[in-house]
Amino acid sequence: MLLLAGTIFLYAQDWQTAETLTAVDFTGLSPTIKARALHAMRTTDCGCDCGMKIAECRVKDPSCAFSRGLAATLVESVRKGKTENAAIADAKASKYGHRPPPKLLDDPVAIPTLGSPVMGPATARVTLVEFSDFQCPYCSKAVEKINAVLKAYPNDVKLIFKQFPLDSHPQAQISAQAALAAHQQGKFWPLHDVMFANKNSLSRKSILGWAGGIGLDMKRFESDMDSDAIKKSVARDLADGEKAGVEGTPTLFINGQRYNGELALDAIRPVIDGELKRVAKK
Repeated sequence: MLLLAGTIFLYAQDWQTAETLTAVDFTGLSPTIKARALHAMRTTDCGCDCGMKIAECRVKDPSCAFSRGLAATLVESVRKGKTENAAIADAKASKYGHRPPPKLLDDPVAIPTLGSPVMGPATARVTLVEFSDFQCPYCSKAVEKINAVLKAYPNDVKLIFKQFPLDSHPQAQISAQAALAAHQQGKFWPLHDVMFANKNSLSRKSILGWAGGIGLDMKRFESDMDSDAIKKSVARDLADGEKAGVEGTPTLFINGQRYNGELALDAIRPVIDGELKRVAKK
């Protein structure tokens, strides 16, 4: 245990003593100039809001574009003969100095929705596309919030549901297949509601019980649930989500624009109203 603790401690401290950092080019720097750059990286916060110093982030999260860009800016500045403070100022003033605040609505993207489950009027001027996972606790909480939006805009908003089962949720894939199998019999939303209400009890056995309880043809349901066609439909939804930039669940798009705000009605209402005005001007 002492050896393990010591190893962890040394790893944690390594960024403070490392003379090389991932994807940082110190080529041609004198020992003095290199030391200046390293000291700046060890004492300056990374711009990605991770809470780490630049050197620490390069060691612990080498894929971070912010620490990589900041390190490159620092090296280039000291290479030109600037002081450490001046180099740090250059880094902070660069595009890597601070993570830009997310836009409330991203630029629109095309999302295939033909054949996906829909709730709301076909004539709705605002379309919500939700990528969701039946085992995700955040998705479960989102159900009531999105339903409140639909209730507030009964004639103007519709919801399209897309499957995005996460690998970290072992029952998410079979739940997605079950939902689309129920959709084949026109009962996606009843099973959707039952599975989200019982997200902690999802299993093949429980899903079959719920499916029978909502009146599905069980022989057809089980056959559809296990079919290659349904599995391919889930895979297509996943691919559509990844192409649209979905990284987690739930992710909501409003008229093709990813929404980065709260799902509570009071928060999303101004966005919906804005979309209704925008569409009306066309």
